[in-house]
Amino acid sequence: MKFNSDEIASVIQQEIANYSAQVDVREVGRVLEVGDGIARVYGLKGVMAGEMVEFASGVTGLAFNLEENSVGVIILGDYLKINEGEEVKTTGQLLSVPVGDELLGRVVNALGEPLDGKGPVNTSKRRPVEVIATGVSERQPVGEPMQTGIKAVDAMTPIGRGQRQLIIGDRKTGKTAVAIDAIINQKSSGVKCFYVAVGQKESTVAGIVEKLRDSGAMDYTTVIVAGASDPAPLQYIAPYSGTAMAEEYMFNGGHALVVYDDLSKQAVAYRELSLLMRRPPGREAFPGDVFYCHSRLLERSAKLSDALGGGSITALPIIETLEGEVSAYIPTNVISITDGQIYLQPDLFFRGVKPAMNAGISVSRVGGAAQIKAMKKVAGGLRLDLAAFRELEAFAQLGTELDPATQGKLDRGYRMVELLKQGQYSPLATEDEVLLILAGTQGYLDDVAVSDVLAFEKQFLTFLHDQKPEIGAEIRDKKDISPELSETIKNAIAEFKLQFQAPSKATAPALAGA
Repeated sequence: MKFNSDEIASVIQQEIANYSAQVDVREVGRVLEVGDGIARVYGLKGVMAGEMVEFASGVTGLAFNLEENSVGVIILGDYLKINEGEEVKTTGQLLSVPVGDELLGRVVNALGEPLDGKGPVNTSKRRPVEVIATGVSERQPVGEPMQTGIKAVDAMTPIGRGQRQLIIGDRKTGKTAVAIDAIINQKSSGVKCFYVAVGQKESTVAGIVEKLRDSGAMDYTTVIVAGASDPAPLQYIAPYSGTAMAEEYMFNGGHALVVYDDLSKQAVAYRELSLLMRRPPGREAFPGDVFYCHSRLLERSAKLSDALGGGSITALPIIETLEGEVSAYIPTNVISITDGQIYLQPDLFFRGVKPAMNAGISVSRVGGAAQIKAMKKVAGGLRLDLAAFRELEAFAQLGTELDPATQGKLDRGYRMVELLKQGQYSPLATEDEVLLILAGTQGYLDDVAVSDVLAFEKQFLTFLHDQKPEIGAEIRDKKDISPELSETIKNAIAEFKLQFQAPSKATAPALAGA
Protein backbone atom coordinates (compact mmCIF):
# COMPACT_ATOMS: atom_id res chain seq x y z
CA MET A 1 0.00 0.00 0.00
CA LYS A 2 1.51 3.33 -1.08
CA PHE A 3 1.26 6.47 1.04
CA ASN A 4 0.93 9.83 -0.64
CA SER A 5 3.23 12.13 1.31
CA ASP A 6 1.56 15.29 -0.02
CA GLU A 7 -1.82 14.19 1.30
CA ILE A 8 -0.37 13.36 4.70
CA ALA A 9 1.43 16.70 4.83
CA SER A 10 -1.75 18.65 3.93
CA VAL A 11 -3.76 16.84 6.66
CA ILE A 12 -1.04 17.61 9.24
CA GLN A 13 -0.95 21.28 8.13
CA GLN A 14 -4.76 21.52 8.44
CA GLU A 15 -4.70 20.00 11.93
CA ILE A 16 -1.96 22.46 12.99
CA ALA A 17 -3.98 25.41 11.56
CA ASN A 18 -7.14 24.33 13.42
CA TYR A 19 -5.33 23.54 16.67
CA SER A 20 -6.56 25.53 19.68
CA ALA A 21 -4.65 25.31 22.92
CA GLN A 22 -7.75 25.14 25.10
CA VAL A 23 -7.52 22.77 27.97
CA ASP A 24 -10.78 21.39 29.43
CA VAL A 25 -10.12 21.76 33.12
CA ARG A 26 -12.99 20.23 35.03
CA GLU A 27 -13.07 18.57 38.37
CA VAL A 28 -13.97 14.91 38.39
CA GLY A 29 -15.32 13.05 41.39
CA ARG A 30 -16.75 9.64 42.20
CA VAL A 31 -20.17 8.59 43.52
CA LEU A 32 -19.86 7.28 47.08
CA GLU A 33 -23.53 6.33 47.48
CA VAL A 34 -26.77 6.95 45.61
CA GLY A 35 -30.48 6.48 46.38
CA ASP A 36 -33.80 8.26 47.03
CA GLY A 37 -33.01 11.01 44.53
CA ILE A 38 -29.69 12.07 46.09
CA ALA A 39 -26.05 11.12 45.65
CA ARG A 40 -22.95 11.66 47.79
CA VAL A 41 -19.92 12.51 45.69
CA TYR A 42 -16.24 12.51 46.68
CA GLY A 43 -13.57 14.64 44.96
CA LEU A 44 -15.43 17.80 43.83
CA LYS A 45 -13.46 20.23 46.01
CA GLY A 46 -14.16 23.41 44.00
CA VAL A 47 -17.84 22.88 43.16
CA MET A 48 -20.19 25.85 43.73
CA ALA A 49 -23.44 25.66 45.69
CA GLY A 50 -26.22 25.28 43.13
CA GLU A 51 -23.81 24.26 40.34
CA MET A 52 -24.88 21.61 37.87
CA VAL A 53 -22.86 18.39 37.77
CA GLU A 54 -22.92 15.66 35.14
CA PHE A 55 -22.86 11.93 35.84
CA ALA A 56 -21.19 9.51 33.42
CA SER A 57 -24.63 7.98 32.69
CA GLY A 58 -25.78 11.36 31.26
CA VAL A 59 -28.03 12.33 34.20
CA THR A 60 -27.59 15.85 35.63
CA GLY A 61 -27.54 16.82 39.28
CA LEU A 62 -27.40 19.93 41.44
CA ALA A 63 -24.83 20.53 44.19
CA PHE A 64 -27.06 20.94 47.25
CA ASN A 65 -24.91 20.25 50.32
CA LEU A 66 -21.23 21.23 50.49
CA GLU A 67 -19.68 19.14 53.25
CA GLU A 68 -16.11 18.70 54.46
CA ASN A 69 -15.39 15.35 52.80
CA SER A 70 -18.17 15.02 50.21
CA VAL A 71 -20.80 16.89 48.22
CA GLY A 72 -24.52 16.10 48.50
CA VAL A 73 -26.05 16.20 45.01
CA ILE A 74 -29.80 16.18 44.26
CA ILE A 75 -30.44 14.25 41.05
CA LEU A 76 -32.58 15.92 38.36
CA GLY A 77 -33.67 12.81 36.55
CA ASP A 78 -33.67 9.04 36.97
CA TYR A 79 -31.34 8.24 39.86
CA LEU A 80 -31.69 4.49 39.12
CA LYS A 81 -29.33 4.93 36.14
CA ILE A 82 -26.49 6.07 38.45
CA ASN A 83 -24.14 3.52 40.00
CA GLU A 84 -21.77 3.64 42.94
CA GLY A 85 -18.21 4.53 41.87
CA GLU A 86 -19.46 6.33 38.74
CA GLU A 87 -17.58 9.38 37.49
CA VAL A 88 -19.08 12.86 38.11
CA LYS A 89 -17.92 16.07 36.37
CA THR A 90 -18.56 19.69 37.29
CA THR A 91 -20.01 21.87 34.50
CA GLY A 92 -19.16 25.35 35.81
CA GLN A 93 -22.78 26.38 35.17
CA LEU A 94 -25.68 27.19 37.46
CA LEU A 95 -29.04 25.56 36.77
CA SER A 96 -30.99 27.46 34.08
CA VAL A 97 -34.20 27.00 32.09
CA PRO A 98 -35.29 28.07 28.58
CA VAL A 99 -37.37 31.28 28.45
CA GLY A 100 -39.22 33.32 25.85
CA ASP A 101 -42.42 33.40 23.77
CA GLU A 102 -41.67 29.90 22.42
CA LEU A 103 -42.79 28.49 25.80
CA LEU A 104 -46.29 30.01 25.58
CA GLY A 105 -48.93 27.34 25.06
CA ARG A 106 -46.53 24.59 26.12
CA VAL A 107 -46.54 22.07 28.97
CA VAL A 108 -43.00 21.57 30.30
CA ASN A 109 -41.29 19.95 33.27
CA ALA A 110 -39.27 21.76 35.95
CA LEU A 111 -36.20 21.84 33.66
CA GLY A 112 -38.14 23.38 30.77
CA GLU A 113 -38.23 20.11 28.79
CA PRO A 114 -41.50 19.58 26.86
CA LEU A 115 -44.11 17.11 28.11
CA ASP A 116 -46.85 17.82 25.56
CA GLY A 117 -45.47 15.89 22.57
CA LYS A 118 -45.24 19.03 20.43
CA GLY A 119 -41.51 18.74 19.79
CA PRO A 120 -38.57 20.67 21.29
CA VAL A 121 -38.79 24.22 22.64
CA ASN A 122 -36.89 26.23 20.02
CA THR A 123 -35.43 29.07 22.05
CA SER A 124 -31.81 30.06 22.56
CA LYS A 125 -32.55 32.24 25.60
CA ARG A 126 -32.05 30.85 29.08
CA ARG A 127 -32.29 32.29 32.58
CA PRO A 128 -30.81 31.02 35.86
CA VAL A 129 -33.35 29.31 38.09
CA GLU A 130 -32.04 31.00 41.26
CA VAL A 131 -31.44 34.77 41.26
CA ILE A 132 -31.38 37.36 44.00
CA ALA A 133 -34.64 39.35 44.13
CA THR A 134 -34.66 42.99 43.04
CA GLY A 135 -33.85 45.50 45.79
CA VAL A 136 -36.13 48.08 47.39
CA SER A 137 -34.81 50.96 45.27
CA GLU A 138 -35.57 49.03 42.06
CA ARG A 139 -39.27 48.59 42.90
CA GLN A 140 -42.32 50.81 43.05
CA PRO A 141 -45.48 50.46 45.17
CA VAL A 142 -48.28 48.33 43.74
CA GLY A 143 -50.90 50.60 42.21
CA GLU A 144 -52.07 49.01 38.96
CA PRO A 145 -55.07 46.64 39.22
CA MET A 146 -54.86 43.04 38.05
CA GLN A 147 -58.47 42.01 37.62
CA THR A 148 -59.36 38.38 38.37
CA GLY A 149 -62.91 38.61 37.04
CA ILE A 150 -64.18 37.19 40.36
CA LYS A 151 -66.60 39.64 42.03
CA ALA A 152 -65.74 38.68 45.62
CA VAL A 153 -61.97 38.98 45.04
CA ASP A 154 -61.96 42.21 43.00
CA ALA A 155 -64.36 43.91 45.44
CA MET A 156 -62.99 42.79 48.82
CA THR A 157 -59.38 41.63 48.39
CA PRO A 158 -58.18 43.39 45.22
CA ILE A 159 -54.95 42.22 43.60
CA GLY A 160 -52.49 44.62 41.95
CA ARG A 161 -49.73 43.92 39.45
CA GLY A 162 -46.61 43.03 41.41
CA GLN A 163 -48.57 41.82 44.44
CA ARG A 164 -48.28 38.42 46.14
CA GLN A 165 -51.73 37.27 47.20
CA LEU A 166 -51.97 33.95 49.01
CA ILE A 167 -54.88 31.57 48.33
CA ILE A 168 -55.29 29.38 51.41
CA GLY A 169 -57.78 26.76 52.54
CA ASP A 170 -58.43 23.07 53.10
CA ARG A 171 -58.34 20.60 50.22
CA LYS A 172 -61.30 20.69 47.84
CA THR A 173 -62.43 24.22 48.71
CA GLY A 174 -61.86 25.77 45.26
CA LYS A 175 -58.32 27.21 45.62
CA THR A 176 -57.18 26.15 42.14
CA ALA A 177 -60.50 27.34 40.66
CA VAL A 178 -59.83 30.93 41.85
CA ALA A 179 -56.33 30.88 40.34
CA ILE A 180 -57.47 29.37 37.01
CA ASP A 181 -60.28 31.97 36.69
CA ALA A 182 -57.66 34.70 37.26
CA ILE A 183 -55.57 33.23 34.40
CA ILE A 184 -58.60 33.01 32.07
CA ASN A 185 -59.46 36.65 32.84
CA GLN A 186 -56.06 37.88 31.54
CA LYS A 187 -57.14 37.10 27.96
CA SER A 188 -57.04 40.66 26.58
CA SER A 189 -54.77 42.25 29.22
CA GLY A 190 -51.39 41.27 27.72
CA VAL A 191 -50.36 39.49 30.95
CA LYS A 192 -48.40 36.26 30.36
CA CYS A 193 -49.42 33.48 32.75
CA PHE A 194 -47.45 30.61 34.31
CA TYR A 195 -49.18 27.78 36.14
CA VAL A 196 -46.75 25.75 38.27
CA ALA A 197 -48.25 22.42 39.38
CA VAL A 198 -46.23 20.93 42.26
CA GLY A 199 -47.08 17.44 43.50
CA GLN A 200 -50.47 17.40 41.73
CA LYS A 201 -51.99 14.30 40.16
CA GLU A 202 -51.15 14.31 36.47
CA SER A 203 -54.81 13.60 35.59
CA THR A 204 -55.80 16.79 37.49
CA VAL A 205 -53.19 18.85 35.63
CA ALA A 206 -54.34 17.40 32.29
CA GLY A 207 -57.90 18.51 33.11
CA ILE A 208 -56.70 22.04 33.95
CA VAL A 209 -54.69 22.26 30.69
CA GLU A 210 -57.79 21.16 28.77
CA LYS A 211 -59.92 23.85 30.46
CA LEU A 212 -57.29 26.52 29.70
CA ARG A 213 -57.19 25.36 26.09
CA ASP A 214 -60.99 25.41 25.75
CA SER A 215 -61.15 29.00 27.03
CA GLY A 216 -58.29 30.15 24.76
CA ALA A 217 -55.99 30.85 27.73
CA MET A 218 -53.19 28.50 26.60
CA ASP A 219 -52.26 31.09 23.94
CA TYR A 220 -50.57 33.16 26.67
CA THR A 221 -49.97 30.49 29.35
CA THR A 222 -47.13 28.09 30.14
CA VAL A 223 -47.80 25.10 32.39
CA ILE A 224 -44.83 23.82 34.44
CA VAL A 225 -45.48 20.35 35.87
CA ALA A 226 -43.65 18.53 38.65
CA GLY A 227 -46.27 15.86 39.28
CA ALA A 228 -46.88 13.64 42.28
CA SER A 229 -44.84 10.86 40.62
CA ASP A 230 -41.85 13.15 39.91
CA PRO A 231 -38.84 13.00 42.24
CA ALA A 232 -38.56 15.50 45.12
CA PRO A 233 -35.73 17.54 43.47
CA LEU A 234 -37.99 18.44 40.52
CA GLN A 235 -40.90 19.33 42.83
CA TYR A 236 -38.54 21.55 44.81
CA ILE A 237 -37.12 23.52 41.84
CA ALA A 238 -40.35 23.79 39.76
CA PRO A 239 -41.57 27.08 41.38
CA TYR A 240 -38.14 28.70 40.85
CA SER A 241 -38.18 27.58 37.20
CA GLY A 242 -41.64 29.10 36.67
CA THR A 243 -40.46 32.37 38.23
CA ALA A 244 -37.36 32.45 35.98
CA MET A 245 -39.62 32.08 32.91
CA ALA A 246 -41.84 34.93 34.18
CA GLU A 247 -38.81 37.17 34.87
CA GLU A 248 -38.01 37.21 31.15
CA TYR A 249 -41.19 39.31 30.69
CA MET A 250 -40.83 41.41 33.86
CA PHE A 251 -37.29 42.56 33.05
CA ASN A 252 -38.36 43.43 29.49
CA GLY A 253 -41.17 45.73 30.65
CA GLY A 254 -43.96 43.13 30.41
CA HIS A 255 -46.38 41.74 32.97
CA ALA A 256 -46.65 38.16 34.20
CA LEU A 257 -48.87 36.18 36.57
CA VAL A 258 -47.48 33.08 38.31
CA VAL A 259 -49.65 30.54 40.15
CA TYR A 260 -47.80 28.16 42.50
CA ASP A 261 -50.12 25.19 43.10
CA ASP A 262 -49.13 24.49 45.78
CA LEU A 263 -46.24 25.55 48.02
CA SER A 264 -47.22 23.12 50.80
CA LYS A 265 -46.09 20.25 48.56
CA GLN A 266 -42.91 22.11 47.62
CA ALA A 267 -42.11 22.50 51.34
CA VAL A 268 -42.67 18.74 51.84
CA ALA A 269 -40.32 17.97 48.91
CA TYR A 270 -37.70 20.32 50.42
CA ARG A 271 -38.12 18.64 53.82
CA GLU A 272 -37.57 15.25 52.18
CA LEU A 273 -34.35 16.42 50.49
CA SER A 274 -33.06 18.09 53.66
CA LEU A 275 -33.69 15.04 55.83
CA LEU A 276 -32.00 12.76 53.28
CA MET A 277 -29.03 15.14 53.35
CA ARG A 278 -28.96 14.82 57.17
CA ARG A 279 -29.72 18.50 57.74
CA PRO A 280 -31.03 19.05 61.29
CA PRO A 281 -34.85 19.09 61.45
CA GLY A 282 -36.82 21.86 63.18
CA ARG A 283 -40.54 22.46 63.78
CA GLU A 284 -42.75 19.79 62.13
CA ALA A 285 -39.46 18.19 60.92
CA PHE A 286 -38.96 21.00 58.37
CA PRO A 287 -35.38 22.31 58.06
CA GLY A 288 -34.62 25.68 59.67
CA ASP A 289 -34.33 27.45 56.30
CA VAL A 290 -37.75 26.48 54.90
CA PHE A 291 -38.84 30.12 55.45
CA TYR A 292 -35.96 31.27 53.25
CA CYS A 293 -36.97 28.65 50.67
CA HIS A 294 -40.32 30.47 50.23
CA SER A 295 -39.21 34.06 50.89
CA ARG A 296 -36.48 34.04 48.22
CA LEU A 297 -39.07 32.68 45.78
CA LEU A 298 -41.92 35.12 46.51
CA GLU A 299 -39.69 38.20 46.87
CA ARG A 300 -38.87 37.85 43.16
CA SER A 301 -42.46 38.95 42.42
CA ALA A 302 -42.47 42.75 42.23
CA LYS A 303 -43.50 45.86 40.32
CA LEU A 304 -40.26 47.27 38.91
CA SER A 305 -39.51 51.00 38.90
CA ASP A 306 -40.17 53.01 35.73
CA ALA A 307 -36.41 53.31 35.21
CA LEU A 308 -36.26 49.52 34.82
CA GLY A 309 -39.26 49.40 32.47
CA GLY A 310 -42.13 49.10 34.98
CA GLY A 311 -42.60 45.35 34.41
CA SER A 312 -44.19 43.13 37.04
CA ILE A 313 -44.68 39.59 38.29
CA THR A 314 -47.87 38.95 40.27
CA ALA A 315 -47.77 35.80 42.39
CA LEU A 316 -50.72 33.69 43.53
CA PRO A 317 -49.19 31.09 45.85
CA ILE A 318 -51.56 28.38 47.07
CA ILE A 319 -51.26 26.76 50.50
CA GLU A 320 -53.31 23.79 51.68
CA THR A 321 -54.32 23.73 55.35
CA LEU A 322 -55.37 20.74 57.44
CA GLU A 323 -58.70 21.16 59.25
CA GLY A 324 -58.52 24.95 58.77
CA GLU A 325 -55.30 25.20 60.80
CA VAL A 326 -54.06 28.59 59.54
CA SER A 327 -51.57 28.83 62.42
CA ALA A 328 -49.54 25.78 61.28
CA TYR A 329 -45.87 26.29 60.39
CA ILE A 330 -45.91 26.63 56.57
CA PRO A 331 -49.21 28.64 56.40
CA THR A 332 -47.95 31.23 58.95
CA ASN A 333 -44.62 31.47 57.12
CA VAL A 334 -46.23 32.20 53.76
CA ILE A 335 -48.88 34.54 55.27
CA SER A 336 -46.04 36.64 56.72
CA ILE A 337 -44.28 36.85 53.31
CA THR A 338 -47.31 37.69 51.14
CA ASP A 339 -49.32 40.93 50.74
CA GLY A 340 -52.62 39.44 51.82
CA GLN A 341 -54.60 36.22 51.65
CA ILE A 342 -57.85 34.83 50.28
CA TYR A 343 -59.07 32.31 52.86
CA LEU A 344 -61.51 29.71 51.53
CA GLN A 345 -63.68 28.13 54.21
CA PRO A 346 -64.95 24.54 53.88
CA ASP A 347 -68.34 25.05 55.56
CA LEU A 348 -69.14 27.98 53.21
CA PHE A 349 -68.10 25.83 50.25
CA PHE A 350 -70.37 22.95 51.31
CA ARG A 351 -73.25 25.41 51.76
CA GLY A 352 -72.91 26.33 48.08
CA VAL A 353 -71.18 29.70 48.58
CA LYS A 354 -68.60 29.62 45.78
CA PRO A 355 -66.02 31.11 45.90
CA ALA A 356 -66.11 30.16 49.61
CA MET A 357 -64.25 33.29 50.73
CA ASN A 358 -64.24 34.15 54.42
CA ALA A 359 -64.56 37.95 54.44
CA GLY A 360 -63.25 38.27 58.01
CA ILE A 361 -59.88 36.49 57.57
CA SER A 362 -59.33 37.38 53.90
CA VAL A 363 -57.45 40.64 53.40
CA SER A 364 -55.43 42.54 50.81
CA ARG A 365 -52.61 44.62 52.28
CA VAL A 366 -52.51 46.70 49.09
CA GLY A 367 -56.18 47.61 49.47
CA GLY A 368 -57.79 50.31 47.36
CA ALA A 369 -54.50 51.06 45.55
CA ALA A 370 -55.20 47.99 43.40
CA GLN A 371 -58.78 49.03 42.53
CA ILE A 372 -60.17 51.37 39.92
CA LYS A 373 -61.98 54.42 41.39
CA ALA A 374 -65.40 53.09 40.38
CA MET A 375 -64.89 49.83 42.31
CA LYS A 376 -63.47 51.71 45.29
CA LYS A 377 -66.64 53.84 45.45
CA VAL A 378 -69.13 50.97 45.32
CA ALA A 379 -67.24 48.33 47.35
CA GLY A 380 -65.57 50.48 50.01
CA GLY A 381 -67.09 48.91 53.13
CA LEU A 382 -68.25 45.64 51.62
CA ARG A 383 -65.67 43.39 53.31
CA LEU A 384 -66.39 44.78 56.79
CA ASP A 385 -70.15 44.65 56.16
CA LEU A 386 -69.95 40.98 55.17
CA ALA A 387 -67.74 40.12 58.16
CA ALA A 388 -70.31 41.85 60.45
CA PHE A 389 -73.11 39.98 58.67
CA ARG A 390 -71.49 36.61 59.48
CA GLU A 391 -71.43 37.55 63.19
CA LEU A 392 -75.06 38.73 63.07
CA GLU A 393 -76.05 35.53 61.27
CA ALA A 394 -74.57 33.41 64.06
CA PHE A 395 -76.40 35.58 66.64
CA ALA A 396 -79.72 35.35 64.75
CA GLN A 397 -79.53 31.54 64.81
CA LEU A 398 -80.11 31.69 68.56
CA GLY A 399 -83.72 32.61 67.72
CA THR A 400 -83.76 35.98 69.49
CA GLU A 401 -86.03 38.72 68.18
CA LEU A 402 -84.17 41.36 66.17
CA ASP A 403 -84.90 45.07 65.79
CA PRO A 404 -85.78 46.29 62.25
CA ALA A 405 -82.34 47.85 61.61
CA THR A 406 -80.52 44.60 62.48
CA GLN A 407 -83.02 42.56 60.45
CA GLY A 408 -82.42 44.92 57.51
CA LYS A 409 -78.64 44.34 57.72
CA LEU A 410 -79.23 40.59 57.82
CA ASP A 411 -81.54 40.67 54.80
CA ARG A 412 -79.08 42.73 52.76
CA GLY A 413 -76.25 40.42 53.87
CA TYR A 414 -78.09 37.35 52.55
CA ARG A 415 -78.59 39.08 49.20
CA MET A 416 -74.94 40.18 48.98
CA VAL A 417 -73.75 36.61 49.71
CA GLU A 418 -76.01 35.39 46.91
CA LEU A 419 -74.79 38.15 44.56
CA LEU A 420 -71.12 37.32 45.18
CA LYS A 421 -71.61 33.68 44.18
CA GLN A 422 -69.97 32.92 40.85
CA GLY A 423 -69.65 29.82 38.71
CA GLN A 424 -66.26 28.41 37.73
CA TYR A 425 -64.60 29.45 34.43
CA SER A 426 -66.92 32.47 34.09
CA PRO A 427 -64.91 35.60 35.00
CA LEU A 428 -66.75 38.91 34.58
CA ALA A 429 -65.68 42.19 32.98
CA THR A 430 -64.75 44.90 35.52
CA GLU A 431 -67.62 47.20 34.53
CA ASP A 432 -70.13 44.36 35.04
CA GLU A 433 -68.69 43.65 38.51
CA VAL A 434 -68.95 47.35 39.45
CA LEU A 435 -72.60 47.62 38.35
CA LEU A 436 -73.67 44.42 40.14
CA ILE A 437 -71.96 45.37 43.40
CA LEU A 438 -73.42 48.89 43.16
CA ALA A 439 -76.91 47.37 42.82
CA GLY A 440 -76.31 45.27 45.95
CA THR A 441 -74.59 47.79 48.21
CA GLN A 442 -76.95 50.68 47.31
CA GLY A 443 -80.02 48.63 48.32
CA TYR A 444 -81.52 48.05 44.87
CA LEU A 445 -81.79 44.34 45.63
CA ASP A 446 -83.53 44.76 49.00
CA ASP A 447 -86.98 44.10 47.48
CA VAL A 448 -85.78 41.11 45.42
CA ALA A 449 -86.27 37.65 46.97
CA VAL A 450 -82.97 35.97 47.96
CA SER A 451 -83.75 33.02 45.67
CA ASP A 452 -84.16 35.46 42.72
CA VAL A 453 -80.83 37.29 43.12
CA LEU A 454 -78.89 35.13 40.62
CA ALA A 455 -81.72 35.49 38.08
CA PHE A 456 -81.67 39.27 38.69
CA GLU A 457 -77.91 39.29 38.01
CA LYS A 458 -78.21 37.34 34.76
CA GLN A 459 -81.12 39.40 33.40
CA PHE A 460 -79.58 42.70 34.57
CA LEU A 461 -76.30 42.02 32.70
CA THR A 462 -78.22 41.05 29.55
CA PHE A 463 -80.27 44.27 29.88
CA LEU A 464 -77.12 46.40 30.27
CA HIS A 465 -75.31 44.77 27.32
CA ASP A 466 -78.30 44.93 24.99
CA GLN A 467 -80.07 48.17 25.96
CA LYS A 468 -77.55 50.33 27.86
CA PRO A 469 -74.06 49.47 26.52
CA GLU A 470 -72.94 53.10 26.96
CA ILE A 471 -72.98 52.72 30.79
CA GLY A 472 -70.44 49.89 30.75
CA ALA A 473 -68.37 51.65 28.10
CA GLU A 474 -68.09 54.83 30.23
CA ILE A 475 -66.97 52.87 33.32
CA ARG A 476 -64.47 50.94 31.18
CA ASP A 477 -63.01 54.12 29.67
CA LYS A 478 -63.08 56.53 32.64
CA LYS A 479 -62.72 53.89 35.43
CA ASP A 480 -64.85 56.17 37.61
CA ILE A 481 -68.52 56.92 38.32
CA SER A 482 -69.43 60.59 37.93
CA PRO A 483 -72.59 62.04 39.59
CA GLU A 484 -74.25 62.15 36.14
CA LEU A 485 -73.39 58.49 35.45
CA SER A 486 -74.60 57.55 38.94
CA GLU A 487 -78.00 59.09 38.10
CA THR A 488 -78.06 57.27 34.73
CA ILE A 489 -77.34 53.93 36.49
CA LYS A 490 -80.10 54.62 39.03
CA ASN A 491 -82.62 55.27 36.23
CA ALA A 492 -81.40 52.19 34.32
CA ILE A 493 -81.94 49.94 37.38
CA ALA A 494 -85.45 51.41 37.87
CA GLU A 495 -86.20 50.73 34.18
CA PHE A 496 -84.83 47.19 34.42
CA LYS A 497 -86.90 46.37 37.50
CA LEU A 498 -90.07 46.97 35.47
CA GLN A 499 -88.86 44.31 32.98
CA PHE A 500 -87.45 41.86 35.55
CA GLN A 501 -89.14 38.47 35.57
CA ALA A 502 -88.66 36.91 39.02
CA PRO A 503 -88.62 33.08 38.84
CA SER A 504 -90.21 32.80 42.32
CA LYS A 505 -93.23 34.86 41.23
CA ALA A 506 -93.55 32.94 37.96
CA THR A 507 -93.77 29.60 39.79
CA ALA A 508 -96.00 30.82 42.66
CA PRO A 509 -99.41 30.42 40.86
CA ALA A 510 -98.46 26.97 39.58
CA LEU A 511 -97.51 25.88 43.09
CA ALA A 512 -100.74 27.33 44.50
CA GLY A 513 -102.77 25.40 41.93
CA ALA A 514 -100.90 22.19 42.73
